[in-house]
This record gives sequence, C-alpha cells and structure tokens, in this order.
Amino acid sequence: MPAKGSEPVWCLVMFDLPVKTKAQRSAATRFRNELLDLGFCMAQLSVYVQYLPLAARLKQIVTAVKAALPPGGDVRVVSITDKQWSRAIRFSSAVPEKQEDQPSQLTIF
Repeated sequence: MPAKGSEPVWCLVMFDLPVKTKAQRSAATRFRNELLDLGFCMAQLSVYVQYLPLAARLKQIVTAVKAALPPGGDVRVVSITDKQWSRAIRFSSAVPEKQEDQPSQLTIF
C-alpha cells in the first residue's frame, strides 16, 4: 500500500473464481456485481479497476471486497500509484492504445 494516504492510486482486483456449477457461477456473478456497486469498472474479464483520489480509502475498499468474496478461487487486490498507472503500455488487438485519462471528479461520484 502507498505510504501516503493523500496520494491518488488505482485499485486493481484480480480474481480467478470457480464456475463449474450453477451455484459457483451465481456466486462469481454476485462478486462481479458487488465490485461494480463499489465503483469498479471491468478492465479485462477478471480484472476490475477503480481510481481512488485518496489512497486512504483503500483500506475501506479492501474490507468491502473481502466481505463480498465467494467461497473458493483466488482474489488479489493491488494498489498502483497514479504515476505507475499512467506509464502502463496497453495493446488492443496488437495495436498500442492511448492510456486512459485520470477520471474527473464527476465520473468518480
């Protein structure tokens, strides 16, 4: 976690959940929907991301994600500074993509 609670970070939730049975698929769907309700957006199939203008909120997010965890599977929560996120290289269909801009305050709320 970042040293300063006042710096902006990107919170990534990466997961691999079991989906062999109907109950497991339902639990995985509920988990994805909970992430969306918490303000995350899907970056890739099992990778969700949220911009946090203040890293201090990260602890609350981790607590909420932990409470929503379905049984089984692996879930990882990672925080990345805004500076690190902006340096990421992104490809879509083997073509370099422009990095997303920092969301506006209206988008966050």
